[in-house]
Amino acid sequence: MQLILTHDQADFDAIGSLLGAALIHEGAIPVLPSRLNRNVRAFQNLYGSELPFVDQKDLSGDPVESIILVDTQSLVTVKGMRRSTRIRVIDHHHKRADISPDWQFSMDNTGACTTLFIEHIRDHNAGINPIQATLLMLGIYEDTGSLTYASTTARDVRAAAYLMDQGASLKIAANFLNPPLSASQRLLYDRLLASAETHHIHGHTVTIVSGHGEDMDEEISSVAHKLRDLLDPDALFVLVITRDGVRLIARSTSDRINVARIARIFGGGGHERASAALLHPTGEVAPDTLAQLLEDTKRQLEKLFPDMVQPSIRVRKIMSHRPLLIAPDTSAQEALSLMQKYGYEGYPVVDNGRVVGLLNRRAVDRAISHRLNLPTSSLMEAGEVTVSPDDPIDHLQDIMTSTGWGQVPVVDPEKKQVIGIVTRTDLLKTLHQGEASLPGHINLAGKLKNSLSPARNALLQGIREQAEKLHLPIYIVGGFVRDLLLGHPGEDFDIVVEGDAIRLAHFISQQYGGRVVTHSRFGTAKWQIKEIAEQLAIQLAVEESLDAREFPDFLDFISARTEFYEYPTALPTVERSSIKLDLHRRDFTINTMAMRLNSRHHGELYDFWGGLADLKQKRIRVLHSLSFVD
Repeated sequence: MQLILTHDQADFDAIGSLLGAALIHEGAIPVLPSRLNRNVRAFQNLYGSELPFVDQKDLSGDPVESIILVDTQSLVTVKGMRRSTRIRVIDHHHKRADISPDWQFSMDNTGACTTLFIEHIRDHNAGINPIQATLLMLGIYEDTGSLTYASTTARDVRAAAYLMDQGASLKIAANFLNPPLSASQRLLYDRLLASAETHHIHGHTVTIVSGHGEDMDEEISSVAHKLRDLLDPDALFVLVITRDGVRLIARSTSDRINVARIARIFGGGGHERASAALLHPTGEVAPDTLAQLLEDTKRQLEKLFPDMVQPSIRVRKIMSHRPLLIAPDTSAQEALSLMQKYGYEGYPVVDNGRVVGLLNRRAVDRAISHRLNLPTSSLMEAGEVTVSPDDPIDHLQDIMTSTGWGQVPVVDPEKKQVIGIVTRTDLLKTLHQGEASLPGHINLAGKLKNSLSPARNALLQGIREQAEKLHLPIYIVGGFVRDLLLGHPGEDFDIVVEGDAIRLAHFISQQYGGRVVTHSRFGTAKWQIKEIAEQLAIQLAVEESLDAREFPDFLDFISARTEFYEYPTALPTVERSSIKLDLHRRDFTINTMAMRLNSRHHGELYDFWGGLADLKQKRIRVLHSLSFVD
């Protein structure tokens, strides 16, 4: 006999997975757990006659040869199980460390486990009726928040679309999603709400609620959802004493708080944003021991938070440096010329070092179209709207939402000077892609070291030391970084400097020797190495001798710059800029990546324009519409 099982206190994703597995594995018996969530029980009572589920008490007791365990990695004992019973797990949660090596494990990254079975049904053209399609739809909707949770994948959406084609009823599904709390759940809700303790960890709000729920026969997850919606923390931890032990339910609304990692410490598991665990006391189960276990768990959680909660992404991580500032008396025509030259949409207006407003392109265009050459003070959006570099991006989002400013100046709180600007595009990119979009998320230091000869590694180390004496950020950019990521690294590279590359080249020449040839118009310098290679090998050698033949003949130093062309094919007008603007001059996105070399940031990848994603997808994408006009 082959059985299909899921976890106790089953939700719609568990029951949907149970049904999906039964539709795929002909002859396997889908067994309902002893306890179902209230809305699941209501659906089963109404439509159970059209579903293939069997109650545990109705099992024959014949030997169970194999079990398919869905949407969980915790096995319950049923009649007929033997030591020889084979176990296969099909789940969308990360594999637990304590899973038996004898079990077969299948895991995939979807928002709902039900999706895995729907894909198989769809691909094999297995027929399903409208009630089955509706139950499967409920499985997807409940675990993905009706396709709105951050854990939702494109696969979940495609699976839901397939179910719509098979006759799934959204009207029926709506009747069973987000049911109101029962009387007993409401009592627990009130007890938990009264116990709420809020902690502020690394810029995040984390709330713990706890209480007694021994009288509860219904699921606690619905109560947790209602509390999360009311309290709106970045993470919520619910601890409830039940007849089975202390139940932990955790919910997160931030990618910076992985509640599954925390739940696994307590023997549980789940998703990064939704997880649970059941804790049992050692020794006799009694009210006093359970109460003590709850308090101990709460204290342990509080100790874990500083290490488990990642700091909020700060404005300094996404802002652009050296913004162009405009004075209040700048005319509309002058402002238009600047906007056409630099291309930005918004400019901070500064009077005696203080931000007094924001001038945007729309206001300037409107003034020019009406032939009104008004001063900036008459066109700007007035207000001293700023953020500091250490503000979390949640605060930035609030500022942009409340003011409507799409560009917000970043002010040093001590010097009271504008040091950067952050745009709506910067914010949306970070909110969408998370930490993966930030400089430094990927480190290539190991790849760089392994790709270069000892002499060239030592050369980079020497250059890094001299650059840091001048407080200059330095980078390798473009094709070298692209090829390094592809696993085909080259030996030749240039050094891009955020600052004065000519000054750095002369400073290095003074330290190690060699001639420097400069081109001041473009801010570039060529350090001649060939003639001093033997001497340089001795100077840079630390633990082992270096082969002077491995040095390049010369090394180019280039100031990060932005360029303007009065007409195609003309020589550019060059201005010093940030690394971000320098990379924006490139042709294809895969050539816009940079690797920083300074010690604190050594090897950090800077990818402002999605080059790494394009590289992984083997896609060549032009950076912008004017990439080849110049």
